Amino acid sequence: MIRRLAGFLRGSVDALEERNFRLLWIGQTTSGLGDTLVYVALAFAVLALTGSAIDLGLVLAANALPRVVLLLVGGVWADRLPRQLVMVGSDIVRGLLQAALAILFLTGNAELWHLLVAAALNGAASAFFIPAANGLMPQVIGASRLQQANALMNLSQSVTWVLGPTISGLIVVTGGPGWVFAIDAVSFAISTGSLLAMRIPKLAVPERRAFVDDLAHGWREVTSRSWFLAGLVVFALGNMASAGFPVLGPVVADRELGGASAWGLILTGGALGGLAGGAVALHWRPSRPLVASFGIGPLMFIPLLLLIPPSPVWALALADFGAIFAVILGNTLWDTTVQQQVPQESLSRVNSYDWMVSLIFQPIAFAIVGPLAVAVGEAETLILAFVVGTGANLAILAVPGVRNLRRRDLVAAASRAP
Repeated sequence: MIRRLAGFLRGSVDALEERNFRLLWIGQTTSGLGDTLVYVALAFAVLALTGSAIDLGLVLAANALPRVVLLLVGGVWADRLPRQLVMVGSDIVRGLLQAALAILFLTGNAELWHLLVAAALNGAASAFFIPAANGLMPQVIGASRLQQANALMNLSQSVTWVLGPTISGLIVVTGGPGWVFAIDAVSFAISTGSLLAMRIPKLAVPERRAFVDDLAHGWREVTSRSWFLAGLVVFALGNMASAGFPVLGPVVADRELGGASAWGLILTGGALGGLAGGAVALHWRPSRPLVASFGIGPLMFIPLLLLIPPSPVWALALADFGAIFAVILGNTLWDTTVQQQVPQESLSRVNSYDWMVSLIFQPIAFAIVGPLAVAVGEAETLILAFVVGTGANLAILAVPGVRNLRRRDLVAAASRAP
């Protein structure tokens, strides 16, 4: 048994032998831990200031809206400039914002508008970081280790989710959210240092075109792939539907399940599911990756139903286990497919369309979930979200381009066969 485990681990972490990826992994894992701490602290910081689910939804919307609006701009510049430096600039901005929030909370001067402004600026900086990070991955890892690298990144993020929510709940209860924002600021500083230490060969710089022409070229790369377009529709609907959980979940936990510690335990269950999903993604390479990715998608929406009325904390944690298992495994398969199928010089722009369309309804959803729950009821709102999210993930399996897309190495092997 020990030998098998040792063999499994050796084969699972080979990507860390490559220096650039190792530095990227260290920086993003550290930053990810800070983000998971903030995820819990932010919800209860808003509730402590105003006690309103509507205000929590507005803060989440303030973060999501500029991210969606600026993603295409971020994608173009991430293809024009060294992606590494785009990520560094984004990390510096976000680290300074978290440091400012830490000072405001620790001195007792924080107000709701501070959170709204910081969330908006954080979202704007993320709009440049996300497409740059997705485009950078094939530059820091060999092609044969690409899925393993994606899985390791997702797996490490899941580890932080195991630790982060519970730790954050304890910090919020004992010291307040200001300390969580301070820790996140330090994590961004570590990520910045790791990025600056990387030595990445330069890509051939594409001919500089007008900004609109760059956008049009990226859109042509998107529309030439039916599976990509269909995936964007599903992500848009799924992310809109899933907004009900982070908005109404903390409210239900605060009202009926015991508060921040209960919500932290539920999210820890999801983090363990992410660990399981990442572990499976390290070795499982289905011949039809998109069928596998979307086929497990309905698991993501079961936690919505278990808030009606709230199931015990252990049941919600188990449902979140399944949800995040599906997210991590599905995203790993999707990201690897995109990175294999799209030319590197266009990858950041294509990823910016991916993220923009995927998140386009999320700011609206964050803003209206609270009022909708007040108007028609929490149960009805959560059931509607479940139906939309589950239906979209099942419907895409009828698209031929999704069903027929095979793993790239299998296609290459078939073409070499006599």
